[in-house]
Amino acid sequence: MKALRTFLVLLAIGSVAGCTVGPNYHLPESNPPAQWSEPLAGGETNNSPSIATWWKSFNDTELDSLVERAVRSNLDLRIAEARVREARAQCGVVYAGLWPSVDASGSYARERMSANQPLLGPLLPPGIPLSNNVYQAGFDASWELDVFGGTRRAVEAADAGSAAAVYSRQDVQLTLVSEVARNYIEARSFQRRLAIARENIKAQQDAVALAHDRFEHGLTSDLDTEQAATVLAQTEAQVPTMEKGLQTSIHRLGVLLGQEPGALLTELATVEPIPAAPPKVPVGLPSDLLCRRPDIRGAERQLAAATAQIGVATADLFPKFSLTGDAGFQGISASDWFTAGSRFWSVGPTVQWRIFDAGRIRANIRVKNARQEQALASYEKTVLTSFEDVENALVAYAKEQTRNVSLEEAVKRSRNSLQISSQRYANGLSNFIDVLDAERSLYQAQDNLVQSDQAVSQDLIALYKALGGGWEESKKL
Repeated sequence: MKALRTFLVLLAIGSVAGCTVGPNYHLPESNPPAQWSEPLAGGETNNSPSIATWWKSFNDTELDSLVERAVRSNLDLRIAEARVREARAQCGVVYAGLWPSVDASGSYARERMSANQPLLGPLLPPGIPLSNNVYQAGFDASWELDVFGGTRRAVEAADAGSAAAVYSRQDVQLTLVSEVARNYIEARSFQRRLAIARENIKAQQDAVALAHDRFEHGLTSDLDTEQAATVLAQTEAQVPTMEKGLQTSIHRLGVLLGQEPGALLTELATVEPIPAAPPKVPVGLPSDLLCRRPDIRGAERQLAAATAQIGVATADLFPKFSLTGDAGFQGISASDWFTAGSRFWSVGPTVQWRIFDAGRIRANIRVKNARQEQALASYEKTVLTSFEDVENALVAYAKEQTRNVSLEEAVKRSRNSLQISSQRYANGLSNFIDVLDAERSLYQAQDNLVQSDQAVSQDLIALYKALGGGWEESKKL
């Protein structure tokens, strides 16, 4: 009995202080560039950004409200949150492997022994009852000792997987906020474009009426009227496409907020300006992305989980030590069921070691190693892609602002051109086609400018998204 106790103590110590097989995880080394390769020419600065709530920099209360409601009600975000809870619950399943399991059982049976059994049957004296009631209750326990750390590696993998699920949820939120802002700005842009189109339609209708009146008075041919009507029809043809774009954007916003597609039609019916980008945008340094972007941090946790799984597979190469035991009461009468004479128990260690499995364990280790290599490559790719996203966003944001300035000048010149051509036509110094060309050029310039205003704001949204803005580390799930 003393030897048994000594053996059990040694096993328990081994389970706590035993080795942990498999590679220990180390954060991969990254060498981000010291500065962005793209010059910060669009109002960006290297100051450390505070962009958890970047959409508020647009100073649009409607946008703030939409984002708040989307984060609260979006269905993709609810799915991601459920996955976080699933991953955390899975951690509890794995943690349980570190502890013993205890089962309780109870049973009753009516039994009859054969009088003709080969061993005891001939020896049974007459009158011995062959039928009995059997009552039994007790506990049985087992504890697999984690001597080689396979369970501890599983716990490590589960913890890393849980953290990866959290970062995946935050990446969903980042994308959600960006999509809300992008569709909202798109809706405001279509509203502005429709307003400009209707203003030009009104002016072109006046031009058609003027040309027709001059034709009625014999001052011009009907060619001026037909040309003016052609320009009017071309402008009117743009309206259904813009209305479709406006409705589509609002429908998309409704779904992003977890509502019916048409739920926001009334709320967004009032025409408002396109939210303008702030004059300064702090973007920080490339090294900041490694800590700020949730997709990078999630990929790193996936790599940690894949590394730990190698240890889980490697532990199958070694023997498994367990402690098992059971104790309880057994009797043939309910009256003496719990008496001292009805007690039974057994306890002892067991060892199990797989001797032959046709290479299954070693093949599984190679599988886990290959998956770890995939996770490492995926992490490195995610880091490189994040740098690319920011560089591309910086280029787009800066260049669109330059284009926007040129378009503002084009609108100004087109407006002057229309005024001059109208005066010259009224004085008989030019033909009507010059007026129509000027009207067409002004409308196109105005429409291009509105689309550029939209692009500037949406390029800034893309920049904020590339920088990893739109989620908070402290959010509790």
